[in-house]
Amino acid sequence: MQIQFEWDDEKNRSNKKKHAVSFEEAATIFSNFPLEVFFDPHHSEHESRYIAVGYSNMQRCLLVVHCENQSGTKIRIISARKATRKESKDVFGG
Repeated sequence: MQIQFEWDDEKNRSNKKKHAVSFEEAATIFSNFPLEVFFDPHHSEHESRYIAVGYSNMQRCLLVVHCENQSGTKIRIISARKATRKESKDVFGG
């Protein structure tokens, strides 16, 4: 099953400006390993949100906030940034 991605174009532009990470790059972590995904209960009042940490095709460790449609075939990227050293270490060790 092919996963599709969607996002708000204006949010993508502002995210690139603020964090220097495009949602196009962020989407690549979902096809690379290792990848860890966690439920985010603190930001899931209106929809189930998740935090994914993984490596992009540019070999950057990213933290991506996203939600999924009910069938799990479409991921909506909400924000993305480079993971901190602590976040990367907490998730992947080392």
